[in-house]
Amino acid sequence: MDLIALEEIRALKHRYLRSIDLKQWDELAATLAEDATTDYGSPSGGRPLAFTGRDEIVSYMREQLGSGMTTVHHCTGPEITVDGEHASGSWCLSDTVLVPRYEVAIIGSAYYEDRYRHVDGAWKIAHTGYVRLYEAKMSFADLPSFRLTADMWASTG
Repeated sequence: MDLIALEEIRALKHRYLRSIDLKQWDELAATLAEDATTDYGSPSGGRPLAFTGRDEIVSYMREQLGSGMTTVHHCTGPEITVDGEHASGSWCLSDTVLVPRYEVAIIGSAYYEDRYRHVDGAWKIAHTGYVRLYEAKMSFADLPSFRLTADMWASTG
C-alpha cells in the first residue's frame, strides 16, 4: 500500500474543493490534468454538466461559481485505490450553495467517483464527477428567520 500516494491524493481532493470555494481558479487548474473530464449531476444546474479539458472546467467554475455565490464543499470517507501511476477514489460529498442575488439556497449530497493520474511527479485529477443522492433548493423567502450575517463575497458581486 502506497501511503504517501494516499495522502497526496487526499490533499489533492481537498485542494480542489477549497479552490472552488475560495475562487482560486489558478490553484483549481493546478489540481487537474490537462485532459481532465467532469460529469456532475446537478438538477439545479438544469442539465447534466460534463466538461472536457482543464480550461473548459475552470472556465465553467469561474463563470458559474464566481463572485456573488458562496459554496462550501465537504468530502469525507475517502476510499482510494492506487495502482502504480493511476488511482481511483470515492468520496461522500455534502455541499451548500448560497446565491444572495437570487435569494436561493441549495443543499445536497452525492458520492464523487474520481480517477487520478501521476503526472510529472504530482497527482492530478483525471476525472471527477457525481450523481446526486439528493438536492434541495429553497428560497430565502421560505425561511422567514433566515439572515445571512456574513458573506465573504457580498462586496464583490
